[in-house]
Amino acid sequence: MSVLPAGAALLARATVLGALADNRARALLAVAGIALGVALGVAVHVINRSAVNEFARAAATVSGSADLTVRAGRAGFDESVYARIARLPEVAAASPALELDVRIAGRRDSRDTIRLLAPDLLRTLQVQPALLGAQGIEPLLELLAGDAVLLSPAAAQWLGLGIGGTLELQAGTDRVSLRVAGLLPADGYRQRLAVMDIAGAQWRLQRLGVIHRIDVRARPGVDVAGLAQRLSALLPAGAYATRPDAEAQQAAGLSRSYRINLDMLALVALFTGAFLVFSMQAVTVLKRRPQLALLRVLGMSRRTLVAALLGEAALIGALGAALGVALGWFAAAEGLKRLGGDLGAGYFEGVVAAPQLEPALLAAFFAVGVAIALAGAWLPAREAAAAPPAVALKPGDQEAALSRLHRRWPGLLLFGAAALLVQLPALDGLPVAGYLAIACMLLGAVALLPVFVAAALRPLPEPRAPFAQLALMQLRGAPAHATVSVAAIVVSFSLMVSMLIMIASFRQSLGDWLATVLPADLYLRAGLPNQAGFFSAEEQQRIAHLPGVARIEAVRGQSLLLAPNLPPVTLIARSLDPAGPLALPLIGSRVEPPARGPPLAYVSEAFRDLYGANTGGRIELPVAGRRVPFTVAGIWRDYVRQSGAVLIDRAYYVELTGDRLANEVWLWLDPGAGAARVEAALRGLLPNAQFEMREPAALRALSLAAFDRTFAITYALEAVAVLIGLFGVSVSFSAQVLARRRDFGMLRHVGMTRAQIGAMLGVEGAALGGLGVGCGLALGAVVSLVLIHVINRQSFHWSMDLHVPWLPLAAVAAVLVVASTLTAVWSGRQALGDDAVQAVKEDW
Repeated sequence: MSVLPAGAALLARATVLGALADNRARALLAVAGIALGVALGVAVHVINRSAVNEFARAAATVSGSADLTVRAGRAGFDESVYARIARLPEVAAASPALELDVRIAGRRDSRDTIRLLAPDLLRTLQVQPALLGAQGIEPLLELLAGDAVLLSPAAAQWLGLGIGGTLELQAGTDRVSLRVAGLLPADGYRQRLAVMDIAGAQWRLQRLGVIHRIDVRARPGVDVAGLAQRLSALLPAGAYATRPDAEAQQAAGLSRSYRINLDMLALVALFTGAFLVFSMQAVTVLKRRPQLALLRVLGMSRRTLVAALLGEAALIGALGAALGVALGWFAAAEGLKRLGGDLGAGYFEGVVAAPQLEPALLAAFFAVGVAIALAGAWLPAREAAAAPPAVALKPGDQEAALSRLHRRWPGLLLFGAAALLVQLPALDGLPVAGYLAIACMLLGAVALLPVFVAAALRPLPEPRAPFAQLALMQLRGAPAHATVSVAAIVVSFSLMVSMLIMIASFRQSLGDWLATVLPADLYLRAGLPNQAGFFSAEEQQRIAHLPGVARIEAVRGQSLLLAPNLPPVTLIARSLDPAGPLALPLIGSRVEPPARGPPLAYVSEAFRDLYGANTGGRIELPVAGRRVPFTVAGIWRDYVRQSGAVLIDRAYYVELTGDRLANEVWLWLDPGAGAARVEAALRGLLPNAQFEMREPAALRALSLAAFDRTFAITYALEAVAVLIGLFGVSVSFSAQVLARRRDFGMLRHVGMTRAQIGAMLGVEGAALGGLGVGCGLALGAVVSLVLIHVINRQSFHWSMDLHVPWLPLAAVAAVLVVASTLTAVWSGRQALGDDAVQAVKEDW
């Protein structure tokens, strides 16, 4: 039997879509859950995409019309290579350049640097004319004098300098003063950049005879790939001829793992948002079960009913996704302004980027938000459509409708799949299988929740208070309803637990690592390995003979390019004297020095994973323009250099290169010699020198502060996880309490007071909160192991020791249980406010 189409449509609109108006608060919570997840994903992706695009744009400006760029690490290579390349008949023009990060003199933070590019100005006009823009002849002549620079507008604004101002830079430990002769075009380069002539830069920055890059433009008709092969034969070890966009690809690859991990966390927030929709739809569909069955009796097909219920979820998803896209765009703009394009992680220092509008990207996140809402509503909609109308019209059928949730095999199957996925390697350097394993664990845990809830409630002793007895009877009699309430808590709390354990483990491991790698009493730093600061050999000797200094150790760092498609690795040269401290957190065994064969080198975990180096094996490093073999003596844990690091003996490094400079000097003090007194003596010994001086405790504090800054967005995601969990509790409890108004009316008739019913609901909320917290703790502990030993290892090549933050976990668990209790009581206020006779009149 069927009704008129207009009448059926009116009835469907009133029964199905009208439910949104009757459940505005719960619908708004579901919308908020979807919006938070979409906003996080949009913000993270837009920020990183904007930074990567800006970096690529800047790299294209620097390379200009070049077909190939010859690059090496920051150690550079001999400038004679340029002459050999420029004379090739296939080369139309070649532009050599010095390129390095230079510290701003007078600033204590070694990260306050500016990128200095020093090309041959005459060659630059042939290959990179857009870099200099429409400069007049006078600024260019000033640059040729060797004591002037051009600043990008971003650098000028950051430094507060204009034309005619003085830029103070650090070279070695000296202060170099340069005049600002002009500004680079605003639309050509938006990073913090200073440009000067190559001859002046080599002289002023003490880099005579060294260059870092050569931009090559081929003659028309020349095969660029063939030219790259020919150039490779002329290059020293560690230098490569690549496409101009290779540097931007390397930078994007270096930050890719960090960005994708944040994207995954944002998708996790969306995943929990799906459970909000599931909880709301499951309970409200059960509440409307007789009305939906009536629609079936009146002629509505199953397919139409499913489409109507999914349309309801799609509307929630669309509202949440639209709100999330807008919030995410605003958060991206603020994040770029306050944290920069690296979200505090340090991948794009000096990049000034604005959020770039990409309609396709925003549309994709909008579609994901809608799809997540549809996924959450799919099972309730199918169950409502599959129920026989005659059975669904009878009261008391709600629990039977959720009987499918009691099946164990889907959960066991999902956990089995997770166990297999965690064994798989990374896919293109990304822990795809690890994230799929976590998704399987979350879904498997939700599938097994009815079993867990029933098993946990069965052995509980009977309470004495009548309201507590009724609460326990309700939970035991409707375990599927309890499962719907607990699901959101389990998902959100388990993810928060896993992140808390992972971050605490990382932070504790970082602290232990710092205690090992900082053995000295005082540390001096003139500059990082890719910067222009260093201590000369004479300064090192003067420091060593300072009163109160027992001994020193000079450390030299260089940046080496081992593969054209991978970021540079850091070569660390310091004493490996067996009598001194190794100061390395070694992993596994250590090789003894061989009587014959290559000297020893210690490699970091990232180096081992990226280049296949194992203890006892051999590697070759490009040192002083040639490949030098080393024996891998051991693998060490390094939390600073994601692209890999190698430690060799400094005496052998000096023998190979003749380089006696040092980026850092470690000081061991005489007994009784205070660090403050030695620092004062150092300032008197080197009054005009530019360097940092810190004690181990200060370095530890700075490192942990940088760690917290890097994980700031992760802390925000944890807060969102807790918020979504509370949303889920509110959605499910409020819907279930309103569905039980008749039950409360009967209880009022038999003599229970409102306070007793409120206490009963509080016991239910506390019990469900405790069940969710207990299951979430167990599941979160397992997920944390996947994060620590699979995702973190495959993403960043870092291992860490497990550390459980018991006190924060206990505090958050207590807050959730209390919040669940209060939410249950608050959700019952509306039902308790109805007149008892009015509530049970449907049963008369």
